[in-house]
Amino acid sequence: QVQLVESGGGSVQAGGSLRLSCVVFLSAIRGRCMGWFRQAPGKEREGVAVIGTDGVATYADPVKDRFTISKDNGKNTLFLQSNTLKPEDTAMYYCAASDSYASCRATTVSASGMRYWGKGTLVTISS
Repeated sequence: QVQLVESGGGSVQAGGSLRLSCVVFLSAIRGRCMGWFRQAPGKEREGVAVIGTDGVATYADPVKDRFTISKDNGKNTLFLQSNTLKPEDTAMYYCAASDSYASCRATTVSASGMRYWGKGTLVTISS
């Protein structure tokens, strides 16, 4: 069973930065689409950013130009660099992975196709 473990969350002031990491155990990420999603208290889960096997990323509008998704296939790790954080970025952040394919393109920030999920890491931004 593929396991995803997030880390890097915390409490920072508005304008600050955080770098989230997601280590994937028991299977390679090389052939998978990967993504970050978040859920704020009382709200539905929403997509943040996704990345395909070709390294091309797609971002949700609220985080464009502030967040950067990346991955290290050798370390089986997904990252989310989040800058200029705002109070509305406060949420539990989840890492997700698709099944493994020869190739996978992540053209929409959608949970559709994501099969494996981590338990999340909490990000709290104070004003």
